[in-house]
Amino acid sequence: MRSRNYRYARAAALGLLTLLVVGVPTDIVANPWFGREIPVRWWEYPVLAATVLLTTAWFAIQAPRRAEGRVASGVLLAVFAVGCPVCNKIVLAAIGTSGALGLWAPVQPVLALVSLALLALAVGVRWRLRGCVGEECVTPG
Repeated sequence: MRSRNYRYARAAALGLLTLLVVGVPTDIVANPWFGREIPVRWWEYPVLAATVLLTTAWFAIQAPRRAEGRVASGVLLAVFAVGCPVCNKIVLAAIGTSGALGLWAPVQPVLALVSLALLALAVGVRWRLRGCVGEECVTPG
């Protein structure tokens, strides 16, 4: 019981950390340190919420950590997906302001979907492997 409470508290803390790591630099979570040239688009709020919920769920499920790469990739893609298209220095250096608005901004919702798909896949794999211990694996179903 104590282990489960610790795992859930840890999952909640890491979900909050995900909210801060993704939401603060992208200025979806208002803060005095970062700003945006383009206002937050309506779909960025649910993407951030789903990213936080899926990351929290992944950490809450007790299983071997076999999908860590998918979780990290999903969260990193979410940062690029919900970030201001003209605030991303890498994108600006590569394709300029007009390219950021004309090429990058339309791709961002697709990145958001890929990000959430990776996170959902990682949660699904972890859920399926929740009965595994070490190399022995008894998967339900």
